[in-house]
Amino acid sequence: MVGLTQAVLASKIPCDRSHVARVEAGTRVPHDSFAKTCDEILGTGGVLERLWGQIDWYPEVQHPDWFERRAAMDAETVELREYQERIVPGLLQTPEYAWALFSQVMSGDEVETRVHARLSRQRRFLADGGPLYIALLDESCLRNMVGSAAIMRDQCAHLLEAARHPNILIQVVPSDRPDVARPNGSMSLIELPDGHRWVYSESLDRGHFNDDPALFRRHSQAYDVLRADAPSARESGALISDAMEGYEQHGQARTRRGDLGQKQLQRQQRRQLHRNRPRYPRPRPRPRQ
Repeated sequence: MVGLTQAVLASKIPCDRSHVARVEAGTRVPHDSFAKTCDEILGTGGVLERLWGQIDWYPEVQHPDWFERRAAMDAETVELREYQERIVPGLLQTPEYAWALFSQVMSGDEVETRVHARLSRQRRFLADGGPLYIALLDESCLRNMVGSAAIMRDQCAHLLEAARHPNILIQVVPSDRPDVARPNGSMSLIELPDGHRWVYSESLDRGHFNDDPALFRRHSQAYDVLRADAPSARESGALISDAMEGYEQHGQARTRRGDLGQKQLQRQQRRQLHRNRPRYPRPRPRPRQ
């Protein structure tokens, strides 16, 4: 027995203590990186990571009606290429990031259902021998804060961890490159086992599918040009690390400001107490006769 409390374990991972508590209670599905890190901290010799791969974390999930077709494609695709702007792709989101994202537009059990369904799509891509997944992220995905600085820091760390899988390549398109031709919006290029290819995009609560070969070829060529112009996966990893460090410093600065604010409040309270004390007249020495 290592004898670590939830708070101590969370600080070593690192993550929020509430996340550790939810994993222990069985109400939150951990990432494979969480199990691997716990193995290292607890000295369990890889047992937790092996168990993670054996458990069916998502026996029943419910996707929105308009997204079920796309989820079915993710379950069998042999190659997926995505370009994403503003937010991190669902296949690469942490539970906390997804939760914060859905909480902006819904609440209660609906958030839990959506997060559960979103994470269910990730396991196939993060498992050994998963399909080829190439994600081009506009830098805005890293800069738009979702939830909090701590959530964004953990999200960046997860991107770095996901990029270690041999089937996953992540490249970031810098925002200071006006010469780079970006697509007009986020899109996915999907290839199925039978060779059928689809272009997928989304509008508000609606998915759009097109299997016209000429359209797929045009978008595929534009995607390949963008990927060639973008920094390499290794260089992109450095950009993600820079963003992660920025969120770490942001969180530390907020903590320092909070500590300073607390000290100022305490000083104000002490001064107020001093002003509110009853005043007693001091005896004055009489003049000598």
